[in-house]
Amino acid sequence: MENFFQKFSKLKMKKDNIFDKESEPIALLVSVLTPDKNEHENEVSLDELERLLETAGGKMLAKIVQSRPSPDIKSYVGAGKLEEIKEICENNGVTLVVCDDELSPSQIRNMEDAIGDVRVIDRSMLILDIFALHATSGEGKLQVELAQLRYTLPRLIGKGSELSRLGGGIGTRGPGESKLETDRRHIQRRIVALENEIREMENNRSIQRARREKSGIQKVAVVGYTNAGKSTLMNRLTGAGILAEDKLFATLDPTTRKYSLPSGREILLTDTVGFIRNLPHHLIRAFKSTLDEARYADALLIVIDASDPEAEAQLEVTEKLLYDLGASSKPTVCVFNKCDVSAGISNELMYRASMSRSVAVSALDGRGIDDLVAELERIALAGKSICLFKIPNSAGGDVAYLYRNATVENIEYEGDFALVLAVVDDSVKGKMQKYIVKTN
Repeated sequence: MENFFQKFSKLKMKKDNIFDKESEPIALLVSVLTPDKNEHENEVSLDELERLLETAGGKMLAKIVQSRPSPDIKSYVGAGKLEEIKEICENNGVTLVVCDDELSPSQIRNMEDAIGDVRVIDRSMLILDIFALHATSGEGKLQVELAQLRYTLPRLIGKGSELSRLGGGIGTRGPGESKLETDRRHIQRRIVALENEIREMENNRSIQRARREKSGIQKVAVVGYTNAGKSTLMNRLTGAGILAEDKLFATLDPTTRKYSLPSGREILLTDTVGFIRNLPHHLIRAFKSTLDEARYADALLIVIDASDPEAEAQLEVTEKLLYDLGASSKPTVCVFNKCDVSAGISNELMYRASMSRSVAVSALDGRGIDDLVAELERIALAGKSICLFKIPNSAGGDVAYLYRNATVENIEYEGDFALVLAVVDDSVKGKMQKYIVKTN
């Protein structure tokens, strides 16, 4: 008898073949406008949902909005609206309905029962699908699979004789679900196995961080809303060669590169996964080790698409997620990107960024990059001093201490002494005070 994972591999292969035929599924986007939302916010959220759909490879037919005091607990929208959706689907070849809120298992089942032969997914499932599409590293794929399994486990539902939701197309990439007879324990075991693998990778990442700490090199995380231009900026500064496309979540895996400043100092720049409204908590949990790059950084570059009318709201989302990650109190530079196509930075946006330093750049053509580099120089020296130490040869252990706990720029031996030029923090400076001959 085939085990669960052998069955899963065959089903996944079958799913991939079907998806090849369904190159551009037609979809309806559905939203419920409740009193706690305003029409503009709802419209912006649906526009973003449309971009997510396009990134996943789908095409929108129409957006449907129903005003209600709250989403219907049984079917998200009311019975009359479901009939309208069913008619539109039947008459226009719609194969997918995407809801802008997170749905319960019963809401998905009831909507599919009412609409007919159409897949129903929610915003979280769509984002998870895009992550599955764009994950390239081993760690990224494991993190996506873990997030999808955690999300899918309570949603193992069927519809009549069609017990499988692993049928191909948007909302089914990644691990998905085989059939209802799949023993939940198999999935739970897989979740435990993935958690153990990711925990090992987290330990390796922690070791790497510890080495960076010892090197004394400043660590700067490049963060911001998805598609703000973080990867393009990294490529401009470091030539990292990161995929940079005009799509949401084009970059999923973090990339760290050394960057040499004009002064000769080196810093580490890390490109991170983009933020978005209503980021599924399953992704935040699964990508904890990746998102921790922002938490463990010495400073942050928050990249903002200054050409986007929603730039202020996107900055607010970014700031909230950074706060939730415990990274909001770090030295920060707001980088207003795409100034080559922006009509200007609004007063409201400038006010939101007023607590931090800010620069306007174009990562595409290099405009304003010199100003950004000057800010990176400031970050590299923040809270540190350049000191010249005169250490007797008999105190070689103190030279070794500087190598471990500071950045040694130069060392020369003169008779019974070593002259060591190093960049040190206040702690090291205090401990080595007796050897200092000059401080800048």
